[in-house]
Order: sequence, then structure tokens, then C-alpha cells
Amino acid sequence: MDRRWVGLDGYEVVGVVRAGRQVLRVRRNGWLVADCTSVAEVARHVDLADLCEVIDFPARRRVRAPAAAGTSSHHR
Repeated sequence: MDRRWVGLDGYEVVGVVRAGRQVLRVRRNGWLVADCTSVAEVARHVDLADLCEVIDFPARRRVRAPAAAGTSSHHR
């Protein structure tokens, strides 16, 4: 799972595999709060309405250098 949700007061929820089983890991300010086997379990620790999914966008492509400015024929 490559998804991550963040909430108020430093909460973060990520999917991890623990002992061969997929769980939702709840952390607060970097400290482990719980490994939950259901969303209902997560809701015991954090208000689900406060969570926002973090979406990693692909890196931007490099922009080519702009073309050198020339003199227009109508400015002579």
C-alpha cells in the first residue's frame, strides 16, 4: 500500500504489512499509536473525518531553456 492519510494533531495513517498481514498503522507525531486491522479500529484513535489523503504527484519534467529573443522585422 502506497497510501497515506494525515490528520489534525500530528496523526498519520499508513498501510503496512506486519507478520504477513496488512494493517493500518496509526502514528501521532511519529510515535506508534496502534496497528489496526480495520477502519473501525482506526476510528477509535482518530476522527476519520479529519483525515486527508496525501497524494504524491509525479516529478515535473525539465523545461527546455527558452529560445533566444531576436529582433522582429517590424521593429526596424
